[in-house]
Amino acid sequence: MAAILTPTIGLALDMFGCPNRCRHCWLGKAAGRRMSEDDLRWVAEQFRAFRCPGEDSPAWRQLRVSTWFREPDFSPDYRRLYELENELSDLPSQRAEWELLSIWRAARDPEYAEWACSIGVRVCQISFFGLEKATDWGHRRRGAFRDALIATERLLEAGIRPRWQWFFTKRIIPDLPGLIALTEELRLKQRCEALGGPFTLFLHCPAPHGEAFHIEHLRPTVADLDKIPAWLREQSEQHRLGLAEGDLVCQLREEYSPVRDRTPGDPWLGIMPNFDVHPIWDEITPASRLGNLKADGLYSIIDALENDRTPLLQATCHIPVSELACRFGRPHGRRIYTPSDLKSRLAHMWAETECRTM
Repeated sequence: MAAILTPTIGLALDMFGCPNRCRHCWLGKAAGRRMSEDDLRWVAEQFRAFRCPGEDSPAWRQLRVSTWFREPDFSPDYRRLYELENELSDLPSQRAEWELLSIWRAARDPEYAEWACSIGVRVCQISFFGLEKATDWGHRRRGAFRDALIATERLLEAGIRPRWQWFFTKRIIPDLPGLIALTEELRLKQRCEALGGPFTLFLHCPAPHGEAFHIEHLRPTVADLDKIPAWLREQSEQHRLGLAEGDLVCQLREEYSPVRDRTPGDPWLGIMPNFDVHPIWDEITPASRLGNLKADGLYSIIDALENDRTPLLQATCHIPVSELACRFGRPHGRRIYTPSDLKSRLAHMWAETECRTM
């Protein structure tokens, strides 16, 4: 990789954690500890002052700084933190284009949706695992389904269109008729169109890493695709419901390049409350840990990133997909995956195996 050569880097601190423990979360479980404004300023300064060996100019021309990478605006001081992000960042906020808000806060703070609209948010994603029982199960929090409905109403009232994301597992299948009826009862299509855009609704499978690796037994099979109404399946195809694992494994056995060969553009690093650092374009596990900012220093962390010294970076950037597929792919598997999700699963398994042998 050549992460250090990108002109911009993002720094996201897990300052306030998350009210949920979602079963699909690729970031894993929150630490349950908080970070301070002083912590944020210190981290930003470490990166701003960093120089590559032998260089006089900063390693990055621009920093993006975020106070969260789990639930946005979980802190009651969310307005102040948003201002702080803008103060410490060299580029305008990307909040509006990310289309992510705190559904927990939207259901509790009557002013939150209006504030979100004032900073440019016009669409917000809301996640469901099914009706009430399944959605509360999926978020590991009683009341999550109720919050999603309250948030939907408040967003619409503030001029923000909700985008409903339905996680396609075996648990949602019996709830599909009820969910579809709910969208009609709430007149979501008509109300979103009145705000100048469509009501977006789609199904997709949880990506098989992070917490979602533990619910792989609920991943639907090819036969389950027939249980989805044709219009919903077509509407979801842009998010790619997937193909049978066995069919994909045959293809991937002929793919001799790695999962990726470079860092995503404008990469983001996640800083945990204990100052462990992880790339957050992949799952956060021990296999992705780059080092500790306090104990190891930034040079060691950047060296680990540049030279792919973590098991997960090795798996995704150096091991041929063909090798991953031959070692961990199930040639007769009927569960559905997109190609990128199956590669993610295979890389996860390689990295976890390496961690156990270290």
